[in-house]
Amino acid sequence: MSPYRIPFNKPYLVGTELGYIEDSVRSGHISGDGDYTRKCHAFLEAALGAPKALLTTSCTHALEMAALILDIAPGDEVIVPSFTFVSTVNAFVLRGATPVFVDIRPDTLNLDEAALERAITPRTRAILPVHYAGVGCEMETIMRVADAHGIPVVEDNAHGLFGRYHGRNLGTFGVMATQSFHETKNFTCGEGGALIINDESWIERAEIIREKGTNRSRFFRGMVDKYTWVDTGSSYLPSDVLAAYLYVQLEQRDAIQTKRRWIWETYGQALGNWAEAHGVRLPVVPDGCEQTYHMFYLLLPSLSVRTALIDHLKSRGILAVFHYLPLHLSAMGMKYGGKAGDCPVTEDVSDRLLRLPFYNDLTEDDVSDVIQALHDFDGWG
Repeated sequence: MSPYRIPFNKPYLVGTELGYIEDSVRSGHISGDGDYTRKCHAFLEAALGAPKALLTTSCTHALEMAALILDIAPGDEVIVPSFTFVSTVNAFVLRGATPVFVDIRPDTLNLDEAALERAITPRTRAILPVHYAGVGCEMETIMRVADAHGIPVVEDNAHGLFGRYHGRNLGTFGVMATQSFHETKNFTCGEGGALIINDESWIERAEIIREKGTNRSRFFRGMVDKYTWVDTGSSYLPSDVLAAYLYVQLEQRDAIQTKRRWIWETYGQALGNWAEAHGVRLPVVPDGCEQTYHMFYLLLPSLSVRTALIDHLKSRGILAVFHYLPLHLSAMGMKYGGKAGDCPVTEDVSDRLLRLPFYNDLTEDDVSDVIQALHDFDGWG
């Protein structure tokens, strides 16, 4: 139970999840790739227009699968924004790759596509754009640079399911993309993820890697009379019980997104003048980007103001949190050569960003209380 009257997050419960879970249990197949897993695969493939979707135990594991599929090995380099969750990097470092950290744009906080070309070396084996807050990266430029060098793009789309960039679904630009269904995401099953495969030549290998390196999927489709170990792999299949929970949420996609849009727009409309008066920047969504309403953040004037505002909101029973710390300045990041000043926008933004409470069960009164508490803050220094 949260000690806060208005916590930062609450996992959303549509209300019919237990019925689907019971149906899954009664089916006698609660391990991976049961009926509800297949329903989730079909839903994602149809909604995104993707050749293949494969549920995984987490977005982290989907990223690890991508690194295995691409045969990432020691000596390889991968380009990644410093402003992201550690899983984006770890999945490739686990295979021996060296991360090359790139700064972010000051507006969308996405990978700065203008810095991409100079980060490429003969050892670059993958580019990993992250669609921060569900706002699309400049994929036209990123794909043009990647294609010119023959480098595969893997989109970390943990925030961006059903977002669009110039009319095209996020997660469908690169050879692969990863999704998250963690409890903090718009659609959840507690823990879970998916690998979206846009290059059909990778599908068979992805299925093998996901099934512990065996051709078990081909066996169940009647394509071989027995299955065996054919490649490197691991166990990345979630239980069908989790897929049952997730499928309910995917079915309620429109209702979930409508509520989240209302929360985001209410914050935006109520805080516009306040932000301008106090030197606070609100989220930026460029023309051509259809966002996912995953989060609402503030860019405050300084670290000291952010700290004071967090304390002020806590005194009102409201939990607001900061987000990523610069990966290039972490202990591991510095091991790979990161140093202060390498990614100045990341370093600046990380000190000043504050995420407001954002979840589907926020009531009108809750949102009003958060807004009022912000207006009552007087710790501007």
